[in-house]
Amino acid sequence: MATTRAAAGTAAGPSPHAEISEQGVAYLDGEFVPFADAKISIAAHVINYGTGVFEGIRAYWNPAQEQLYLFRCREHFERMTRSARLLRVQLPGSPDELVETTRELLRRNAFRTDVYVRPLAYKAGRVMKVALDGIRDGFALYTFPVGGYLPTDGLKAAVSSWRRVSDNAVPARGKLTGAYINTSLAVDEVAGRGADEAIFLTDDGHVSEGGGANLFIVRDGWLITTPVTADILEGVTRDCLMTLSREQGLRVAERNIDRTELYVADELFFSGTGAQVAPCVSVDGRPIGTGRIGPVSRMLAERYFAIARGDDTAHPEWRAAVYQ
Repeated sequence: MATTRAAAGTAAGPSPHAEISEQGVAYLDGEFVPFADAKISIAAHVINYGTGVFEGIRAYWNPAQEQLYLFRCREHFERMTRSARLLRVQLPGSPDELVETTRELLRRNAFRTDVYVRPLAYKAGRVMKVALDGIRDGFALYTFPVGGYLPTDGLKAAVSSWRRVSDNAVPARGKLTGAYINTSLAVDEVAGRGADEAIFLTDDGHVSEGGGANLFIVRDGWLITTPVTADILEGVTRDCLMTLSREQGLRVAERNIDRTELYVADELFFSGTGAQVAPCVSVDGRPIGTGRIGPVSRMLAERYFAIARGDDTAHPEWRAAVYQ
């Protein structure tokens, strides 16, 4: 399928499958240090038990303006604060303070390309006991250039046999490091069937979300996404797209989605900081709609990228300029 404007919305960059180069500067426990020196012990609690929380934040380079824009950075740190509360991890500052730390880190690395920002808060204590309270915390922040996480020119998805972790087991609304074993198993499974992305079902058989992204369908003139009670990560990009859709006069609903609705939908796309806006053209080998990127997916992708890069001046509160 030919590359579309939706696909062209994000600049080319290193593949998410490529090893991250430990170059430049990182931030570890209150200090800016060489990336290659930002290490933690193999005995750290998080390494052994997955007791950490993280975020994914994008910054978009606008060459015409020679400006790097952090996109919805504060909202990501607000969500990280909520995730950290679940694991009794104390962050080293308020969301606003962490935004300023992130801007300073990007300035020190002098990026002039699209980059990904990864904050990580975790149980750093070298403690054998499986617990949360009373174990020393750590905090790290690093950045690296990256392109698209999922194809944006029409991807193939498949429903995984692995169910989404439930809120009463490992809460998906927290971005918890250990919970992403669930994602890895599902994505690995469907990749063996030729799919680019997995779709999770909940324990009761309703659609939850993608392997690493929220899910939307278009059906009978409605934009529909699964509710926060469907064991989803409460996505920042999801919120953006619902806002933009309502501004365009679209009817938006949050409700349960049955598996068979995926097959009869007019359009389907995934959203997330990594995925951005990634239209889907088939599920389980069945074409979605016409089997091509639909008009709603295309419109939202174009609007999203234009706003994120600062080419569209709408929603300035969503962007934080890095360079003064």
